[in-house]
Amino acid sequence: MGEPLTIGLVAGEPSGDLLGGSLMSELQRRDPTLAFCGVGGSQMLGKGLESVVDMDHFAINGFVEPLKRLPMLYKDLRLLVRVLSDKPVAAVVGIDFNFFNQMLELRLRRRGIRTIHYVSPSVWAWRQSRIRKIRKATDVVMTLFPFETKIYHENGIRAEFVGHPLADQFDPAVAKSQRMRDARQELDLDLDAVVLGLFPGSRRSELEFHTDLFLQSARRFGQTIGQPIRCVLPVGHTRSFAWLQDKVAEYPDLSVLLLTSKSERAHAAANVSLIKSGTSTLEALLLKTPMVVAYRIGGLTYNVVSSMLKTEHIALPNILADDRLVPEFIQQQATVANLATALTAEMEKCRDDSPLLENFSHIHKSLKKDAAGSAAQIVLDVARGH
Repeated sequence: MGEPLTIGLVAGEPSGDLLGGSLMSELQRRDPTLAFCGVGGSQMLGKGLESVVDMDHFAINGFVEPLKRLPMLYKDLRLLVRVLSDKPVAAVVGIDFNFFNQMLELRLRRRGIRTIHYVSPSVWAWRQSRIRKIRKATDVVMTLFPFETKIYHENGIRAEFVGHPLADQFDPAVAKSQRMRDARQELDLDLDAVVLGLFPGSRRSELEFHTDLFLQSARRFGQTIGQPIRCVLPVGHTRSFAWLQDKVAEYPDLSVLLLTSKSERAHAAANVSLIKSGTSTLEALLLKTPMVVAYRIGGLTYNVVSSMLKTEHIALPNILADDRLVPEFIQQQATVANLATALTAEMEKCRDDSPLLENFSHIHKSLKKDAAGSAAQIVLDVARGH
């Protein structure tokens, strides 16, 4: 028998650490002799990752701080290249964290090391020129969505759809009514109440753009349907909790329950949700919750981004269906009146037999592919030269 293989894995943020931890578990199940080194958080370190660089080095926010930290990031990049080359590793998996990992993958691939990128950048949506850099840097791209492979195949890049890990967490056969009942009992919410989920985002900039808009829309929604509503608002980061408490206090006529890290329960409990465009829309789809999607950013940023967008939709359910399954409102369209009106219409679709929820279930099944297991097999095949 040959020497045990070493796999390099590099995650730069908590979401990547979760993906990396699940991937390592599946790799170990298939080959218990594997060794791992690179960058990860508590999930990956707990599975036996040999840490080369502390993942906290990559926790950078804003615009000024990244510039100040560039020398340290470049030092980390050079260290990773040296260590992963010297091991040597059979393959390196860059988990999301696109800018840094693509620089790393490019340098390693030039040294003859096989590279895999896990989680496709949104090249199908904007900045398609990045595809040339990906072709040079990566042997295989593992995508979470089925439509993402097309642009890679068209550009001569191997891409494999592995499924979405969120889809693996939930059973598409469970009815919305059952999820709603269970979640409301856990959260001590009236089973007959009208519950509105509010998901204004997690970053401070997102909260500042969306929180007032969402709370005002919730107020108008309650006035439109002519009955009291209960709002549930999960808080993604504990550091935002106090800020949101103060913001909610400015709306004493609204009943708002702030939840700590219970986004799944909030989606399940809601008749309908108002959501900032992003991953929360996918979670709502998987939990069969009707939704209205909104997105606001700074005017200058919007002008730049919109000029580069190559997709008709911004909401993931609409992108996945290639159809307008759920209402979406961007920038000036995202008004209190528009959002409240749309919420009223979408709430009526919160029935187990509604065509909308049947479409959600169909998409869910298409994404439920044992993502970690599928990704692990591809990594092993690449590492073994297949």
